[in-house]
Amino acid sequence: MSSTKLPAVLDALDASHEAAMVRWFEFLRIPSVSTDPAFAGDCRRAAEWCAAQLREMGFHEAKVVATAGHPMVVAHDRATRLKGMPHVLFYGHYDVQPVDPLELWTTPPFEPRLADDPINGKVVVARGACDDKGQLSTFLEAARAWKAVAGELPIAVSVLLEGEEECGSASVPAFFKSHGAELKADYVLVCDTGMWDKSTPGISTQLRGICSTEITITAADRDLHSGGFGGPAANPIRLLTRICAAMHDNTGRITIPGFYDGLRMPDDETRRNWAALKFDGQAFLKSVGLSVPAGEANFTVMEQRLARPTLEFNGITGGYQGVGVKTVIPSKALVKITCRLVPGQNPKAIPAAIRKFVEARLPEDCTATFGDGGDMGSEAIVIDPKLPFVKKAQAALTEEWGVPAGLLGVGGSIPIVTAFKDDLGMDSLLVGFGLGDDRVHSPNEKYNVTSFHKGARSWARILAKLGG
Repeated sequence: MSSTKLPAVLDALDASHEAAMVRWFEFLRIPSVSTDPAFAGDCRRAAEWCAAQLREMGFHEAKVVATAGHPMVVAHDRATRLKGMPHVLFYGHYDVQPVDPLELWTTPPFEPRLADDPINGKVVVARGACDDKGQLSTFLEAARAWKAVAGELPIAVSVLLEGEEECGSASVPAFFKSHGAELKADYVLVCDTGMWDKSTPGISTQLRGICSTEITITAADRDLHSGGFGGPAANPIRLLTRICAAMHDNTGRITIPGFYDGLRMPDDETRRNWAALKFDGQAFLKSVGLSVPAGEANFTVMEQRLARPTLEFNGITGGYQGVGVKTVIPSKALVKITCRLVPGQNPKAIPAAIRKFVEARLPEDCTATFGDGGDMGSEAIVIDPKLPFVKKAQAALTEEWGVPAGLLGVGGSIPIVTAFKDDLGMDSLLVGFGLGDDRVHSPNEKYNVTSFHKGARSWARILAKLGG
């Protein structure tokens, strides 16, 4: 059925493109910022919107399930599955990042607009345009077309949409424990990744892991007058920055003892796949106003992005931050650190190693406290490119885009992919249509209209291939 119906499904997607854009814009207008409690009602509204769309297109069951945080959306495309029929779980998220700094947006972030981009052609600009409402919508539109044309999808599909991806997915562990049996499938389809470039689709087969910590160094028991105490009193900003600077050597290598323990470099086949993509490191840096690689020496820019771990200072603060001058020696200074991890590294061991490194450098009258980033920690993920569903998806993408689909590494992290594997025993197929210039998490986020339309056509083809 899937092969004979596919042309009509693709025609339906072409014919309904304008209606799909209307639905996408409606979704983007919901300010579902998950990290800010002020938007809790909007997150609920976004979940209800998604469930309504699934019910409208003919999913047998689509429900909004309360959690300790923002709700989950769970849906199933049919009441019963034929024995032996492939069954997948599609995952996406309806929540978005905060819009700050608001003044850098050209137009209001929750009023989506169609714009002409000199490089990409027609784009849609809005918060969530790419991450993840545009990406999620490509799959919904593909499913809608299959339902309209064939009455059912070529394979059995369940759906899980969460509302806390942008703030740590804190509700996922408990939800997997209570609903794991309902979510279990052969594997997961994840749409939160990207293409190699605007003309070359890709499947992500490696994700870096992540861990985090927060360090607060305290010296005196209060802020001090720098005229009276400057010199003899320890300055926690100076101490903290000195310790932070010591975490890397002059070649960019991380100096934390044990940091590289267990690290595995990519195998030869992965290196060949990456080399075939002909990545231009200089152009990559130039696109953000830089020219000199700052990672570990003797590794290419691509290796620094995908195959090597990082330790980054995401924010540092202490003392007076207001207008003008206030002559104080602060009592406290704080730094937020995240580490991107590669296969073999332990996300629980690294914060402990950082803590030991800091404590060894503290004067006896200064103290440090550590935050572990909550539950924010996951190992790197490697998906075997030889898995049958990867091969089928690669063929489908190649047919739609007219060029071979690349097998990509991703410098970022999707912790729920680790949870799917560890908690539910499911591998993931990582397919998305975002681009490096989509300004994800930044002002004026955008998504190419081509990514939206051909992304939906791609998912329609992938479902057909997975159905055999």
